[in-house]
Amino acid sequence: TIVLKNPRRRNALSLPMLQSLRRDLLHDVKSRELRVIVIAAEGPVFCSGHDLKELSNEDDVKHHSQVFELCAEVMTLIQKLPVPVIAKVNGLATAAGCQLVASCDIAVASEKSQFATPGVNIGLFCSTPAVALGRSLPRKVALEMLFTGEPLSAQEALMHGLVSKVVPEDKLEEETMKISQKICESSKSVLALGKATFYRQITQDLDTAYKMTTKVMVDNLTLRDGQEGIEAFVQKRKPVWSH
Repeated sequence: TIVLKNPRRRNALSLPMLQSLRRDLLHDVKSRELRVIVIAAEGPVFCSGHDLKELSNEDDVKHHSQVFELCAEVMTLIQKLPVPVIAKVNGLATAAGCQLVASCDIAVASEKSQFATPGVNIGLFCSTPAVALGRSLPRKVALEMLFTGEPLSAQEALMHGLVSKVVPEDKLEEETMKISQKICESSKSVLALGKATFYRQITQDLDTAYKMTTKVMVDNLTLRDGQEGIEAFVQKRKPVWSH
C-alpha cells in the first residue's frame, strides 16, 4: 500500500510527491511477493492534483516541463507495472488527482468521494488529465467535466466507469482488501501477461487486436502456470502457482 501523506497540502502532486510516488511504485516490483499495489491517501482529499505554487511564473518553463513530464511518466508507469494497481479513494480527487484514479487498473471509492477536473476555472485546462479521463469515460461525460469543472459524485463516477465500485466509507478498506486477496489467488506471471496485453490491444483496431491476443493466448499456454492451471482444473484440485 502506498499512502499519499500530505493532507495539509491536500496531497498535491508536487515534484517531490511525484518522485516519491514513482520510487514507491517501482519498489520491489520484481519481487515474487508483490502481487497488488493499493494507492490510498490520508485526509479528506484523496489528491488535489498539481501543486499550483510550482506552476507560477516564479519557476521557469524547464521546471514546469519537468513537473508535467514526470506526472505523465508516473501515470503511464502504473499501467506498465506487472501487478494490478488499485486506487482506494475516500474523498475528493481533482485534476491530476482524478487523472491518477483514472490511470489505475481498478478504483474503489467511498460514497462521499467526488471527482473533478476544475482546471478550466483557473485558466489551466486539464489537458494531461484528459488523456486518462478520455480513455476511462464516454467522450461527452469527460468533456463536460473538462469544460465545466463540475464534479461527479461517486455514484456518477461508477455509472460512467471512472471507478469500479462504490461502498460506504466504513466498508472501503474491507472491499479493497477483498479485491486484492482475490487477485492474490491467481498466478502473478499470468496476470502480468494479461495486464500488458490488455493495454496493448485496447489502442489497436479489431483485427490487429485479435491477431495479437491470439498469439498471446498461445504464449500463455507455454507458461508453467498456464499448464498448471489447466491440469489442476482437469484433476479437480487447486492449482499450485509458481508465479
